[in-house]
Amino acid sequence: MKRLARLFQDAMAHVVRPASIALLVGVMSSAPAAIAEPIRGAGSTFAAPIIGKWAEIYKAARIDGGDFSSPDWTVDYELVGSLAGLMRLDQPDLDFAATDVPVSHAELAKHGRQQFPIVIGSVAIAINLDTISKGDLKLTGPLLADIYLGKITSWSDPAIKALNPDVALPDTKISPLTRKDGSGTTFMFTEYLSVKSPEWKAAHGADTLIEWPVGTGFEGTGELISAVKTTKGAIAYADFGQVTRAAVAFASIENKVGQFVNPGPDGVRAAAEATSWDPAQDFAVSLTDQPTPDAYPITGATFAVVPVRGRSSGQYGRVHDFFRLAFETGRRDAEALGYVPLPPQLAGQVVKYWLNYDSGANH
Repeated sequence: MKRLARLFQDAMAHVVRPASIALLVGVMSSAPAAIAEPIRGAGSTFAAPIIGKWAEIYKAARIDGGDFSSPDWTVDYELVGSLAGLMRLDQPDLDFAATDVPVSHAELAKHGRQQFPIVIGSVAIAINLDTISKGDLKLTGPLLADIYLGKITSWSDPAIKALNPDVALPDTKISPLTRKDGSGTTFMFTEYLSVKSPEWKAAHGADTLIEWPVGTGFEGTGELISAVKTTKGAIAYADFGQVTRAAVAFASIENKVGQFVNPGPDGVRAAAEATSWDPAQDFAVSLTDQPTPDAYPITGATFAVVPVRGRSSGQYGRVHDFFRLAFETGRRDAEALGYVPLPPQLAGQVVKYWLNYDSGANH
Protein backbone atom coordinates (compact mmCIF):
# COMPACT_ATOMS: atom_id res chain seq x y z
CA MET A 1 0.00 0.00 0.00
CA LYS A 2 2.89 2.37 0.80
CA ARG A 3 4.36 1.60 -2.59
CA LEU A 4 1.05 2.46 -4.32
CA ALA A 5 0.79 5.78 -2.50
CA ARG A 6 4.39 6.57 -3.38
CA LEU A 7 3.75 5.81 -7.05
CA PHE A 8 0.76 8.13 -6.93
CA GLN A 9 2.70 10.98 -5.37
CA ASP A 10 5.50 10.70 -7.93
CA ALA A 11 3.13 10.58 -10.89
CA MET A 12 0.83 13.40 -9.85
CA ALA A 13 3.40 15.87 -8.51
CA HIS A 14 3.45 17.57 -11.90
CA VAL A 15 -0.27 18.13 -12.22
CA VAL A 16 -1.70 18.83 -8.73
CA ARG A 17 -0.79 20.72 -5.55
CA PRO A 18 1.02 18.77 -2.79
CA ALA A 19 -1.85 19.45 -0.36
CA SER A 20 -4.31 18.02 -2.86
CA ILE A 21 -2.14 14.93 -3.33
CA ALA A 22 -2.20 14.29 0.39
CA LEU A 23 -5.99 14.57 0.38
CA LEU A 24 -6.46 11.92 -2.30
CA VAL A 25 -3.82 9.61 -0.86
CA GLY A 26 -5.64 9.81 2.46
CA VAL A 27 -8.89 8.75 0.84
CA MET A 28 -7.10 6.01 -1.07
CA SER A 29 -5.41 4.62 2.02
CA SER A 30 -8.49 4.62 4.24
CA ALA A 31 -10.96 3.14 1.73
CA PRO A 32 -9.97 -0.55 1.97
CA ALA A 33 -10.31 -0.60 5.76
CA ALA A 34 -13.92 0.59 5.48
CA ILE A 35 -15.07 -1.40 2.47
CA ALA A 36 -14.02 -5.03 2.07
CA GLU A 37 -15.87 -5.59 -1.19
CA PRO A 38 -14.88 -5.45 -4.87
CA ILE A 39 -15.14 -2.24 -6.84
CA ARG A 40 -18.22 -2.94 -8.92
CA GLY A 41 -18.80 -1.53 -12.39
CA ALA A 42 -21.04 -2.25 -15.36
CA GLY A 43 -21.63 -1.01 -18.88
CA SER A 44 -19.63 -0.58 -22.07
CA THR A 45 -18.60 -3.68 -23.99
CA PHE A 46 -16.43 -1.34 -26.10
CA ALA A 47 -14.08 -0.72 -23.16
CA ALA A 48 -14.50 -4.09 -21.43
CA PRO A 49 -11.17 -5.61 -22.57
CA ILE A 50 -9.07 -2.75 -21.20
CA ILE A 51 -11.08 -2.46 -17.98
CA GLY A 52 -10.45 -6.17 -17.45
CA LYS A 53 -6.71 -5.70 -17.98
CA TRP A 54 -6.59 -2.69 -15.68
CA ALA A 55 -8.33 -4.77 -13.01
CA GLU A 56 -5.42 -7.23 -13.14
CA ILE A 57 -2.92 -4.36 -12.78
CA TYR A 58 -4.86 -2.90 -9.85
CA LYS A 59 -4.96 -6.17 -7.94
CA ALA A 60 -1.24 -6.79 -8.51
CA ALA A 61 -0.37 -3.28 -7.31
CA ARG A 62 -2.46 -3.69 -4.17
CA ILE A 63 -0.88 -7.06 -3.34
CA ASP A 64 2.54 -5.47 -4.00
CA GLY A 65 4.40 -8.77 -4.04
CA GLY A 66 2.82 -10.09 -0.86
CA ASP A 67 0.84 -13.25 -0.19
CA PHE A 68 -2.31 -11.62 1.19
CA SER A 69 -5.21 -10.57 -1.00
CA SER A 70 -8.54 -8.94 -0.21
CA PRO A 71 -11.87 -8.66 -2.10
CA ASP A 72 -11.59 -4.87 -2.13
CA TRP A 73 -8.43 -5.15 -4.23
CA THR A 74 -10.47 -6.54 -7.12
CA VAL A 75 -12.74 -5.01 -9.76
CA ASP A 76 -15.96 -6.79 -10.71
CA TYR A 77 -17.12 -5.51 -14.11
CA GLU A 78 -20.25 -6.63 -16.00
CA LEU A 79 -20.42 -6.33 -19.80
CA VAL A 80 -24.02 -5.20 -20.17
CA GLY A 81 -23.71 -2.28 -22.61
CA SER A 82 -23.62 1.45 -21.93
CA LEU A 83 -27.37 1.89 -21.57
CA ALA A 84 -27.81 -0.96 -19.08
CA GLY A 85 -24.79 0.21 -17.09
CA LEU A 86 -26.24 3.68 -16.65
CA MET A 87 -29.62 2.24 -15.70
CA ARG A 88 -27.99 0.26 -12.86
CA LEU A 89 -26.37 3.26 -11.22
CA ASP A 90 -29.18 3.63 -8.70
CA GLN A 91 -28.18 0.29 -7.20
CA PRO A 92 -26.22 1.05 -4.01
CA ASP A 93 -23.59 -1.62 -4.65
CA LEU A 94 -22.61 -0.33 -8.12
CA ASP A 95 -19.59 1.98 -7.92
CA PHE A 96 -19.40 3.15 -11.54
CA ALA A 97 -20.92 2.76 -14.98
CA ALA A 98 -18.81 2.84 -18.14
CA THR A 99 -20.58 4.52 -21.04
CA ASP A 100 -19.59 5.42 -24.59
CA VAL A 101 -22.35 8.05 -24.61
CA PRO A 102 -21.47 11.08 -22.46
CA VAL A 103 -24.10 12.19 -19.96
CA SER A 104 -24.97 15.90 -19.85
CA HIS A 105 -23.76 18.11 -17.02
CA ALA A 106 -27.38 18.89 -16.04
CA GLU A 107 -28.30 15.21 -15.78
CA LEU A 108 -25.20 14.42 -13.72
CA ALA A 109 -25.88 17.31 -11.34
CA LYS A 110 -29.49 16.18 -10.93
CA HIS A 111 -28.40 12.76 -9.67
CA GLY A 112 -25.20 13.78 -7.88
CA ARG A 113 -22.75 12.00 -10.17
CA GLN A 114 -19.32 12.61 -11.64
CA GLN A 115 -18.19 11.82 -15.18
CA PHE A 116 -14.72 11.63 -16.70
CA PRO A 117 -13.12 9.95 -19.74
CA ILE A 118 -11.10 6.79 -19.14
CA VAL A 119 -9.97 5.70 -22.63
CA ILE A 120 -10.41 6.66 -26.28
CA GLY A 121 -11.06 4.38 -29.24
CA SER A 122 -12.68 3.98 -32.63
CA VAL A 123 -15.50 2.07 -34.25
CA ALA A 124 -14.28 0.07 -37.23
CA ILE A 125 -16.51 -0.90 -40.14
CA ALA A 126 -15.88 -4.63 -40.39
CA ILE A 127 -16.41 -6.48 -43.66
CA ASN A 128 -16.23 -10.06 -44.92
CA LEU A 129 -15.28 -10.17 -48.58
CA ASP A 130 -12.72 -12.61 -49.99
CA THR A 131 -11.19 -9.98 -52.27
CA ILE A 132 -10.77 -7.26 -49.61
CA SER A 133 -7.92 -6.79 -47.12
CA LYS A 134 -7.71 -4.35 -44.24
CA GLY A 135 -8.21 -0.76 -45.36
CA ASP A 136 -8.55 -1.63 -49.08
CA LEU A 137 -12.18 -0.58 -49.35
CA LYS A 138 -13.24 3.07 -49.10
CA LEU A 139 -16.65 4.00 -47.72
CA THR A 140 -18.34 7.31 -46.96
CA GLY A 141 -20.98 8.25 -44.40
CA PRO A 142 -23.74 8.60 -47.02
CA LEU A 143 -22.88 5.17 -48.47
CA LEU A 144 -22.96 3.56 -45.04
CA ALA A 145 -26.30 5.20 -44.30
CA ASP A 146 -27.75 3.93 -47.60
CA ILE A 147 -26.53 0.41 -46.82
CA TYR A 148 -28.20 0.45 -43.40
CA LEU A 149 -31.32 2.08 -44.87
CA GLY A 150 -31.57 -0.84 -47.31
CA LYS A 151 -31.03 1.34 -50.39
CA ILE A 152 -27.70 -0.27 -51.39
CA THR A 153 -27.86 -4.06 -51.30
CA SER A 154 -24.92 -5.35 -53.38
CA TRP A 155 -21.16 -4.93 -53.08
CA SER A 156 -21.06 -4.31 -56.83
CA ASP A 157 -23.40 -1.31 -56.57
CA PRO A 158 -22.24 1.53 -58.89
CA ALA A 159 -21.88 3.95 -55.98
CA ILE A 160 -19.39 1.65 -54.22
CA LYS A 161 -17.57 0.90 -57.48
CA ALA A 162 -17.22 4.59 -58.31
CA LEU A 163 -15.48 5.16 -54.99
CA ASN A 164 -13.25 2.08 -55.41
CA PRO A 165 -12.30 1.85 -59.11
CA ASP A 166 -9.19 -0.25 -58.43
CA VAL A 167 -10.86 -2.79 -56.14
CA ALA A 168 -12.35 -6.03 -57.44
CA LEU A 169 -15.84 -5.93 -55.96
CA PRO A 170 -17.88 -9.15 -56.18
CA ASP A 171 -21.56 -9.30 -57.08
CA THR A 172 -22.33 -10.38 -53.53
CA LYS A 173 -25.32 -9.43 -51.44
CA ILE A 174 -24.53 -7.05 -48.57
CA SER A 175 -25.53 -8.51 -45.21
CA PRO A 176 -25.77 -5.69 -42.63
CA LEU A 177 -25.21 -6.85 -39.06
CA THR A 178 -26.16 -4.78 -36.01
CA ARG A 179 -26.32 -4.74 -32.21
CA LYS A 180 -29.74 -5.45 -30.71
CA ASP A 181 -28.77 -4.48 -27.15
CA GLY A 182 -28.36 -0.93 -25.87
CA SER A 183 -24.83 -0.09 -26.97
CA GLY A 184 -22.56 2.94 -26.89
CA THR A 185 -20.89 1.57 -30.01
CA THR A 186 -24.25 1.81 -31.74
CA PHE A 187 -24.52 5.41 -30.57
CA MET A 188 -21.09 6.33 -31.97
CA PHE A 189 -21.87 4.68 -35.33
CA THR A 190 -25.33 6.21 -35.69
CA GLU A 191 -24.05 9.61 -34.59
CA TYR A 192 -21.66 9.49 -37.56
CA LEU A 193 -24.49 8.41 -39.87
CA SER A 194 -26.63 11.28 -38.57
CA VAL A 195 -23.87 13.80 -39.25
CA LYS A 196 -23.38 12.52 -42.80
CA SER A 197 -26.92 11.62 -43.89
CA PRO A 198 -29.93 13.95 -43.39
CA GLU A 199 -32.21 11.04 -44.30
CA TRP A 200 -30.73 8.84 -41.58
CA LYS A 201 -30.88 11.66 -39.05
CA ALA A 202 -34.56 12.36 -39.77
CA ALA A 203 -35.60 8.71 -39.72
CA HIS A 204 -33.47 7.27 -36.90
CA GLY A 205 -30.96 9.73 -35.42
CA ALA A 206 -28.26 8.71 -32.98
CA ASP A 207 -29.09 6.38 -30.12
CA THR A 208 -27.84 3.41 -28.14
CA LEU A 209 -30.80 1.31 -29.26
CA ILE A 210 -32.01 1.51 -32.86
CA GLU A 211 -34.90 -0.10 -34.71
CA TRP A 212 -32.80 -0.99 -37.72
CA PRO A 213 -34.50 -0.83 -41.16
CA VAL A 214 -32.49 -3.85 -42.38
CA GLY A 215 -30.04 -6.38 -41.06
CA THR A 216 -29.65 -9.00 -38.36
CA GLY A 217 -29.13 -8.06 -34.71
CA PHE A 218 -26.76 -9.65 -32.21
CA GLU A 219 -26.24 -9.37 -28.47
CA GLY A 220 -22.87 -7.88 -27.62
CA THR A 221 -19.68 -7.33 -29.59
CA GLY A 222 -18.51 -10.93 -29.31
CA GLU A 223 -21.59 -12.35 -31.01
CA LEU A 224 -21.48 -9.63 -33.66
CA ILE A 225 -17.86 -10.27 -34.65
CA SER A 226 -18.41 -14.04 -34.71
CA ALA A 227 -21.29 -13.47 -37.13
CA VAL A 228 -19.11 -11.27 -39.38
CA LYS A 229 -16.51 -14.03 -39.63
CA THR A 230 -19.09 -16.61 -40.75
CA THR A 231 -21.21 -14.42 -43.05
CA LYS A 232 -19.93 -13.75 -46.57
CA GLY A 233 -20.79 -10.23 -47.68
CA ALA A 234 -21.25 -9.05 -44.08
CA ILE A 235 -20.77 -5.50 -42.90
CA ALA A 236 -20.86 -4.50 -39.23
CA TYR A 237 -19.57 -1.95 -36.74
CA ALA A 238 -17.46 -2.80 -33.69
CA ASP A 239 -14.56 -1.41 -31.71
CA PHE A 240 -11.25 -1.44 -33.57
CA GLY A 241 -9.33 -3.52 -31.04
CA GLN A 242 -11.74 -6.43 -31.11
CA VAL A 243 -12.02 -6.31 -34.91
CA THR A 244 -8.24 -6.49 -35.33
CA ARG A 245 -7.83 -9.24 -32.71
CA ALA A 246 -10.41 -11.26 -34.62
CA ALA A 247 -8.42 -10.75 -37.86
CA VAL A 248 -11.44 -9.25 -39.62
CA ALA A 249 -11.00 -6.81 -42.52
CA PHE A 250 -12.18 -3.22 -42.16
CA ALA A 251 -12.85 -0.24 -44.44
CA SER A 252 -11.22 3.17 -44.50
CA ILE A 253 -13.79 5.89 -43.84
CA GLU A 254 -14.11 9.42 -45.18
CA ASN A 255 -13.72 12.17 -42.59
CA LYS A 256 -14.98 15.74 -42.49
CA VAL A 257 -12.22 17.13 -44.72
CA GLY A 258 -12.61 14.40 -47.34
CA GLN A 259 -9.69 12.18 -46.29
CA PHE A 260 -10.06 8.40 -46.04
CA VAL A 261 -8.64 7.22 -42.73
CA ASN A 262 -8.20 3.81 -41.12
CA PRO A 263 -9.54 3.24 -37.59
CA GLY A 264 -6.11 2.97 -35.97
CA PRO A 265 -4.45 4.85 -33.10
CA ASP A 266 -3.11 7.71 -35.24
CA GLY A 267 -6.57 8.71 -36.45
CA VAL A 268 -7.98 8.43 -32.94
CA ARG A 269 -5.23 10.63 -31.45
CA ALA A 270 -5.83 13.25 -34.13
CA ALA A 271 -9.54 13.34 -33.26
CA ALA A 272 -8.85 13.53 -29.51
CA GLU A 273 -6.34 16.36 -29.94
CA ALA A 274 -8.86 18.36 -31.98
CA THR A 275 -11.46 18.10 -29.20
CA SER A 276 -12.00 20.60 -26.37
CA TRP A 277 -12.40 18.79 -23.03
CA ASP A 278 -14.20 20.91 -20.40
CA PRO A 279 -14.11 19.72 -16.77
CA ALA A 280 -16.82 22.26 -15.93
CA GLN A 281 -19.15 20.23 -18.18
CA ASP A 282 -17.93 16.91 -16.76
CA PHE A 283 -15.95 16.33 -19.99
CA ALA A 284 -19.14 15.63 -21.98
CA VAL A 285 -18.04 15.94 -25.61
CA SER A 286 -18.43 14.25 -28.98
CA LEU A 287 -15.33 13.20 -30.93
CA THR A 288 -17.31 12.34 -34.06
CA ASP A 289 -16.04 13.67 -37.42
CA GLN A 290 -13.55 16.20 -36.12
CA PRO A 291 -12.43 18.77 -38.77
CA THR A 292 -8.76 17.82 -38.98
CA PRO A 293 -7.12 15.95 -41.88
CA ASP A 294 -5.79 12.91 -40.00
CA ALA A 295 -8.79 12.33 -37.72
CA TYR A 296 -10.71 9.06 -37.97
CA PRO A 297 -14.36 10.14 -38.03
CA ILE A 298 -15.99 7.38 -35.94
CA THR A 299 -14.01 8.05 -32.78
CA GLY A 300 -15.31 8.19 -29.24
CA ALA A 301 -14.35 8.09 -25.58
CA THR A 302 -15.56 5.80 -22.86
CA PHE A 303 -16.58 7.67 -19.72
CA ALA A 304 -16.87 6.52 -16.13
CA VAL A 305 -19.99 7.81 -14.39
CA VAL A 306 -19.59 7.66 -10.62
CA PRO A 307 -22.32 8.26 -8.00
CA VAL A 308 -21.05 10.59 -5.28
CA ARG A 309 -24.18 12.00 -3.60
CA GLY A 310 -25.03 9.82 -0.65
CA ARG A 311 -21.79 7.84 -1.00
CA SER A 312 -18.77 8.02 1.29
CA SER A 313 -15.51 9.47 0.02
CA GLY A 314 -14.02 6.04 0.60
CA GLN A 315 -16.50 4.42 -1.79
CA TYR A 316 -16.09 6.78 -4.73
CA GLY A 317 -12.45 7.50 -3.83
CA ARG A 318 -11.42 3.93 -4.56
CA VAL A 319 -12.95 4.24 -8.04
CA HIS A 320 -10.65 7.24 -8.52
CA ASP A 321 -7.79 5.14 -7.16
CA PHE A 322 -8.46 2.40 -9.71
CA PHE A 323 -8.56 4.73 -12.71
CA ARG A 324 -5.66 6.86 -11.45
CA LEU A 325 -3.47 3.77 -11.47
CA ALA A 326 -4.81 2.85 -14.92
CA PHE A 327 -3.85 6.28 -16.30
CA GLU A 328 -0.32 6.04 -14.90
CA THR A 329 0.65 2.39 -15.41
CA GLY A 330 -1.90 1.00 -17.88
CA ARG A 331 -1.11 3.07 -20.96
CA ARG A 332 0.85 0.38 -22.82
CA ASP A 333 -1.86 -2.17 -22.11
CA ALA A 334 -4.46 0.15 -23.61
CA GLU A 335 -2.36 0.60 -26.74
CA ALA A 336 -1.77 -3.16 -27.04
CA LEU A 337 -5.53 -3.72 -27.06
CA GLY A 338 -6.14 -1.13 -29.81
CA TYR A 339 -7.18 1.84 -27.65
CA VAL A 340 -5.60 5.25 -27.20
CA PRO A 341 -4.90 6.20 -23.56
CA LEU A 342 -5.80 9.65 -22.32
CA PRO A 343 -3.15 12.25 -23.19
CA PRO A 344 -1.18 13.10 -20.00
CA GLN A 345 -2.62 16.62 -19.90
CA LEU A 346 -6.18 15.28 -20.02
CA ALA A 347 -5.40 12.68 -17.33
CA GLY A 348 -4.12 15.53 -15.18
CA GLN A 349 -7.36 17.45 -15.73
CA VAL A 350 -9.32 14.41 -14.57
CA VAL A 351 -7.29 14.13 -11.36
CA LYS A 352 -7.84 17.83 -10.61
CA TYR A 353 -11.56 17.30 -11.25
CA TRP A 354 -11.61 14.59 -8.55
CA LEU A 355 -9.69 16.75 -6.11
CA ASN A 356 -12.00 19.71 -6.65
CA TYR A 357 -14.90 17.54 -5.55
CA ASP A 358 -13.03 16.12 -2.56
CA SER A 359 -12.15 19.65 -1.42
CA GLY A 360 -15.81 20.68 -1.54
CA ALA A 361 -15.71 22.75 -4.74
CA ASN A 362 -18.45 20.69 -6.40
CA HIS A 363 -20.62 19.88 -3.39
